[in-house]
Amino acid sequence: MKIRQERKSDYAAVYEVVKAAFASAEHSDGNEQDLVTALRNSGAFVPDLSLVAEEDGNVVGHILFTRAVVDGHTVLALAPLSVLPPYQKQGIGLALMSDGHRIARELGFDYSVVLGHAEYYPKAGYRPAGRFGIKAPFDVADENFMAVKLNPDAKELYGVMRYDAAFGL
Repeated sequence: MKIRQERKSDYAAVYEVVKAAFASAEHSDGNEQDLVTALRNSGAFVPDLSLVAEEDGNVVGHILFTRAVVDGHTVLALAPLSVLPPYQKQGIGLALMSDGHRIARELGFDYSVVLGHAEYYPKAGYRPAGRFGIKAPFDVADENFMAVKLNPDAKELYGVMRYDAAFGL
């Protein structure tokens, strides 16, 4: 498996990967693939942080981190993370997060925030975002709104996360 930056030529494959990954997801609005398209066209898009996992020349996974703001400080929103169903539970999602976190640190980002499964994302270091002073802009259980501190010297934040308008919040 190879992880690399997404290219424009991957867009159609990524659309299908995201759609397939969320087709049977417990918590999905069915529009995650359209969210990816909207985020690519937003000011929050960070091309270096749109990554694909490739197996035998085929895109089998995708992760997207985009800019968000907490307390006047730019953070990253991880959304969505997608792996084709036949490739799930093989470590591809964790590998995508690991590479994404490494690149994000190199780019100078201090935090990544995710709304996700309380048993999965902690495997990549995510903890309830409230521990870092980050609050969700919607009602959600603490264990599902999580953050990871990418820079150990990052200051704690105190505020509500503002997502890009593409999220429709």
